[in-house]
Amino acid sequence: MSFLFKRKAPAGPPEFLIVGLGNPGKKYELTRHNAGFLFADLLADKQGEKISKIQFKSVTACIELGGHRCLLMKPQTFMNNSGEAVKQAAAFYKIPPEKIIVVFDDISLPCGKLRIRRKGSDGGHNGIKSIIYLLNSDKFPRIKLGVGEKPHPDYDLADWVLSSFKKSELDALREAAEKACSAAELMVAGDTDKAMSSFNS
Repeated sequence: MSFLFKRKAPAGPPEFLIVGLGNPGKKYELTRHNAGFLFADLLADKQGEKISKIQFKSVTACIELGGHRCLLMKPQTFMNNSGEAVKQAAAFYKIPPEKIIVVFDDISLPCGKLRIRRKGSDGGHNGIKSIIYLLNSDKFPRIKLGVGEKPHPDYDLADWVLSSFKKSELDALREAAEKACSAAELMVAGDTDKAMSSFNS
């Protein structure tokens, strides 16, 4: 689709938060629950930035996307408390839920698929549950990255989302993360419908 390259971020405070969810630390780096972190790192890299500034219980970078200044965040609270980081940043910059894009793993989608939603329930995802609770709103757009379903129904969910990807799965996830970068740019530019029609699996 498009186009990302290094551009100087517009002056002034961020208008959008783009939040990739995951768990901090080497041991979680390439686990299924860290799909959002992988997306955030890829988007920063495309912009020639590093997510390294420590603020709002996160590591962050300011980027320009879709003509708007955005704060790209990787919360360092561990997944279940992601809302603490999002709430702090949103309150500081007075950013409404509609301008907070959250990118996270979804076990109901195969690796390599993604799904964009304008709002919705937590779907059993603890990171989203925390954000909804602390923002007191479910009206934030989100991009779900497929990480594959449990091998069998009795498989422990926590063990599954904290398991590592096979190489083929990781390659598929990276392709999906590339599409998510394009989708996020469209969403920030106000064209969520186009992002949904182009990328929803």
